[in-house]
Amino acid sequence: MKALEGIKILDFTHVQSGPTCTQLLAWLGADVIKVERPGVGDATRKQLVDVPGADSLYFTMLNHNKRSIELNSKNDTGKEVLTKLIETCDVLVENFAPGALDRMGFSWERIQEINPRIIMASVKGFGPGKYEDCKVYENVAQCAGGSASTTGFLDGPPLVTGAQIGDSGTGLHLALGIVTALYQREQTGRGQKVLAPMQDGVLNLCRVKLRDQQRLEAGPLNEYSQFGEGIPFGDATPRAGNDSGGGQPGKILKCKGWEDDPNAYTYFIIQAAVWEHVCDVIGEPGWKTAEGYAKPPERLDKLTAIFDRIEEWTKTKTKYEVMEICNPLNIPVGPILSMKEIMEDDGLRKTGTIVDVEHPERGTYVSVGCPIKLSDSPVEVTRSPLLGEHTAEILQQVLGYDGEDLARVLDSGAVGDSKKVAAE
Repeated sequence: MKALEGIKILDFTHVQSGPTCTQLLAWLGADVIKVERPGVGDATRKQLVDVPGADSLYFTMLNHNKRSIELNSKNDTGKEVLTKLIETCDVLVENFAPGALDRMGFSWERIQEINPRIIMASVKGFGPGKYEDCKVYENVAQCAGGSASTTGFLDGPPLVTGAQIGDSGTGLHLALGIVTALYQREQTGRGQKVLAPMQDGVLNLCRVKLRDQQRLEAGPLNEYSQFGEGIPFGDATPRAGNDSGGGQPGKILKCKGWEDDPNAYTYFIIQAAVWEHVCDVIGEPGWKTAEGYAKPPERLDKLTAIFDRIEEWTKTKTKYEVMEICNPLNIPVGPILSMKEIMEDDGLRKTGTIVDVEHPERGTYVSVGCPIKLSDSPVEVTRSPLLGEHTAEILQQVLGYDGEDLARVLDSGAVGDSKKVAAE
């Protein structure tokens, strides 16, 4: 049995934030019915296309395990079908611009009238307030949520991160909200609204920087490199380069081959408990007892020099050799893995985190599998749907249309090309 088996999700999402959420729910067993504009579909189907005539990787990697129905919600028959879908489904997920559902004639109040048990989950750029009507994309969310201002090096501009913490991060937050609302519904019998603003999601992932903002009031942030370099702190959490965000000093260091390989680096952390091992490994045994080096507080103003010395050692080893030497000594290190290395990682493939997926238009492609592992609900990653692939199936099996009634819907123009749908 799948964990969310029996739960039907009406997926009105597009691009990344919403599809991330609904894909996760689909992986966990929910029946996700993706509603798409007839003949057009999710905009990402045709964005960043690498195989002519096939859905893009942008789309396929965000819409596994779903069914697709084409539906024109402005058409009267389309409104009828949508009403029946709302009656049937447990959750409606949307990431439209603010007010879009209201303009379609499906306000929250109307949706509740149709199905009082339904949960309506929404991604928006900002929560209620002065920015709530503003349009938001990934990097805008990172900037508004505090990530960009605290990412990068002190003498450089703010930077966005390669991790999609605005879109995919918010989708994960929304999925948790949905599952929580489903659990509460078991107690109350009522549905509710779930809102996940992108700004809020990014800020939740940046909480350690909000922590440091408050710590600044008590004095300089001693574990930041700029403290040891004698650079004054301003009134806001600064960009800290590759310093650790926790209480243990850490930094990205060059490894053997860094001159030619942009990813020949390791992350190296010097916890107090393993300081003596670090000293032995890098050939500085005297530091274990030397004044100014023996205790963690004494080392804070020397972190730049200490990491420079450690880097002299890491530059003589590959990033994997650093792991092989340091891990048995409990020294926390981690190689900087490229996407190519990750894609080829046997361990990630064994756990289903990296999967090969067959697609009828583009052939085999590599994708990320479900990051959450449940012992009693294994995940099988299936391909994303073709546009409208399951229209007739959903009309018949989910909504109960048949005979003349089915023909009426197919011929109405509400569900795409009637001949194509009927054939499928």
